[in-house]
Amino acid sequence: MNILSRGYWVVTILSAIALAFVTNIMMQTGGEDLGAQGIPSWIWFFGAGLVGLATSVVFVYITQYYTSGSFRPVKEIAEASKTGPATNIISGTAVGWETTAVTALTIGAALLLSYWLGSQAGLVTPEGRNVGGVFGTAVATMGMLMTTAYILAMDTFGPITDNAGGITEFARVEASAREITDRLDAVGNTTKALTKGYAVASASLAAFLLFQAYLDKINLILGRQIAAGKEGVQLLQSVDLSSVSVFVAALIGSMLVYLFSSLAIRAVGTTASAIIVEVRRQFREMPGIMDYTQRPDYARVVDITTSAALRQMIAPGVLAVGTPIAVGVLLGYEAAAGFLMVGTIAGVLLATVLNNGGGAWDNAKKYIEAGHLKDEDGNVIGKKTFAHAAAVVGDTVGDPFKDTAGPSLHVLVKLIATITLVMAPLFIR
Repeated sequence: MNILSRGYWVVTILSAIALAFVTNIMMQTGGEDLGAQGIPSWIWFFGAGLVGLATSVVFVYITQYYTSGSFRPVKEIAEASKTGPATNIISGTAVGWETTAVTALTIGAALLLSYWLGSQAGLVTPEGRNVGGVFGTAVATMGMLMTTAYILAMDTFGPITDNAGGITEFARVEASAREITDRLDAVGNTTKALTKGYAVASASLAAFLLFQAYLDKINLILGRQIAAGKEGVQLLQSVDLSSVSVFVAALIGSMLVYLFSSLAIRAVGTTASAIIVEVRRQFREMPGIMDYTQRPDYARVVDITTSAALRQMIAPGVLAVGTPIAVGVLLGYEAAAGFLMVGTIAGVLLATVLNNGGGAWDNAKKYIEAGHLKDEDGNVIGKKTFAHAAAVVGDTVGDPFKDTAGPSLHVLVKLIATITLVMAPLFIR
């Protein structure tokens, strides 16, 4: 993990240098215009980009703290496993919910600071409107995305090491090889989790920009209606959450996040049950599997998994696409804005819970398997113990959290923002 972290710092420094070069060329406001305090405008935007880079770094270390076996949260879950699966689940759930605090504060600080820096750049429309703040958040988003290639490389590290461990086990090589791949797999779990945390932060920043774009699109259409002499039409300057239609839409936006996650997790549970039934059938009807005289029917299990992955995701997909359209058509464009705002907030926070909670559960099991957990007498509590069995239960719960529902919510957040933006003309009566 240390060498991966050092590589990430190299990428971050190179990105900061490139950011300075690009903002200096592309983010001038023109002519002799300077930003606040006589500072050139590009420097303010460069500062906003650095905020995005810093946010990326912070999220990497937030995720490492909550999902790595070197820190308190994973150790806490491992300790809770000594008293059974129930306390393991309670501890893991608490860790997942705890992560929302630092996530919300980090994203909020990034938005406020980048917006303020952008507003100091002196980017004003002919009507006197300062639009630099929105550009500042856009540059912050791009600054955060500058490290995407390395983040993807770290994400790829996870499944490679996971499959290496599986191959080692199938090949029945010496135990020392499996110990090495287990340690690599534990690092891979952390890198996969930090990738998801990175995706949460980028989704929230991008969703804020898409929300601003939605307001601009609505006001562009309303402005045409005003110019055409239509009576009773006003530009949408702000979204009134005290309006009953907006409040209801916001409630539906929050509900969508939880219902979508429920369908995704239920799909995993249903498919897992079908696979368990199939595996038990094969062991029952093909006893030679245990002594390697018969080959299991792997194709049947893969077919069950693939078919379910396609079939079970139809309902969540339809729900994600259809709900924002239905809200906008039935309740109006302002209600759709409330739906987008609150749905984004709920999606970001729940994704944080699912991603970090699931990663912590997984590495708590790895922590015990590595022999780090000890009893009151100093004896190692390792594999095939009561605590390890409890940690396996927690890991089984955490897998659909971190591998299915959590990553899907990143897509959901961006999807509802994109759909409301594209369908905005339908929402204006």
